[in-house]
Amino acid sequence: MTLSPPDREIWFLTGSQGLYGDDTLAQVAEQSRTIRDTLADQPRMTVRLVWKPVLTDAAAIRRMCLEANADDRCIGLIAWMHTFSPAKMWIAGLDSLRKPLLHLHTQANRQLPWSTIDMDFMNLNQAAHGDREFGYVQTRLGVPRKTVAGHVSTPEVVDRIAGWARAAVGRAELTSLKLARFGDNMRDVAVTEGDKVEAQLRFGVSVNTYGVNDLVAVVDAVPEDAVTALVKEYEDLYALAPELRPGGERHESLRYAARVEAGMRTFLTEGGFRAFTTNFEDLGGLRQLPGLAVQRLMADGYGFGGEGDWKTSTLLRTLKAMAHGLPGGTSFMEDYTYDLTPGQELILGAHMLEVCPSVTTARPSCEIHALGIGGREDPVRLVFDADPGPAVVVGLADMGDRFRLVANRIDVVAPPEPLPQLPVARAVWRPRPDLRTSTEAWLTAGAPHHTVLTTALVGEELEDLAEMLRTELAVIDEDTTVRRFTRELRWNQAYHRLAQSL
Repeated sequence: MTLSPPDREIWFLTGSQGLYGDDTLAQVAEQSRTIRDTLADQPRMTVRLVWKPVLTDAAAIRRMCLEANADDRCIGLIAWMHTFSPAKMWIAGLDSLRKPLLHLHTQANRQLPWSTIDMDFMNLNQAAHGDREFGYVQTRLGVPRKTVAGHVSTPEVVDRIAGWARAAVGRAELTSLKLARFGDNMRDVAVTEGDKVEAQLRFGVSVNTYGVNDLVAVVDAVPEDAVTALVKEYEDLYALAPELRPGGERHESLRYAARVEAGMRTFLTEGGFRAFTTNFEDLGGLRQLPGLAVQRLMADGYGFGGEGDWKTSTLLRTLKAMAHGLPGGTSFMEDYTYDLTPGQELILGAHMLEVCPSVTTARPSCEIHALGIGGREDPVRLVFDADPGPAVVVGLADMGDRFRLVANRIDVVAPPEPLPQLPVARAVWRPRPDLRTSTEAWLTAGAPHHTVLTTALVGEELEDLAEMLRTELAVIDEDTTVRRFTRELRWNQAYHRLAQSL
């Protein structure tokens, strides 16, 4: 069953004042509802927009912001100053606001009625005036927000607002996220370490470790009929290798993989966890390294990180929540090896087993092969190639005094040749602007080898999320040079250290 985000909503606020009289305010309210309806009716707007009465005084504004803080369904506010709304009225409310804010700079009409325009029209339609006043006070107070300018009938405007709304979903997801680590992280690995207390303070995620045999007890208790039902589902969804089919010599391995999936689902569901980690060095009584189970749980929306990497698991669940309802997929990933053919450089990404099938539209093959690591029985896994198209790979690292997100815009491509001897799911991509620049920048940033690859979130969503979380984001794209990127990292370091002391 797909793990979808809970019911969320964004409140649509409109600023005005009583100076213009009741008739004008009635027009303001009517036109405000129209703007809200125009946005809400767009297919890419995946969060419910709730219209609120027009705000005309400081007390009402402050109450509205406090109500937004207290309402768990509200994940953000969109504010538009339809007329001139003196911004001193907004100071107390904005100062108390703890939810993400988008300042929409628009107006009801797309074109001016040049032949009939008069002062009544000017007084009613003066967002150009009111939003500048509102923008000033936001900057004066240091309010973090996104500003979007343009008419709401414009696709680009809608896309930017919808992307910000998805980022607000991700931020809200983090505030209540519980993550279960089955065992500790891989020994002697640096980048998978991190400050769990700071992560809970900064993001909200609660990270806790469980002995693997706590999971094993649940796995062993799965009833046979539940295992049989899952195996039937596998038969319907995937191209089963002959040895895994009923009557095949390895069919019992498939049944054990199903048992692990059922047990994991039970453990995660009963504990309220939406993300988890495993570690091939710490498998307790598990007979296989979970492969198929992890892939299917990711496909249903769970966050995952290999080798105990709770930061990547956290990031994956966050982006899964943001991407819910969008085409494309989002997966745990690892930069594995390169093709360094001059002018045709590529990255081959994979993991031991755990790549999410949401990144392919093809029917995966369900196979069993030896795994020369972990010291357990041969694990079952899904094998496929990721669909070609634009994508982003993003990693989260603990820099000691702060967290850093690093994102690289890429283009997933079909493998240049078949990969008959590589029995794992994989993605092949061409990083932007090129492999040398992207890898040098990535390494300079200290970004991790575990990442999240998403073909669903290729707009401004990551920038919006980083702003909401007040977390550093370094982007590697078609405009990147190593010199400028290195300077940006230095500026970021100075800025974030200064911001922490304010």
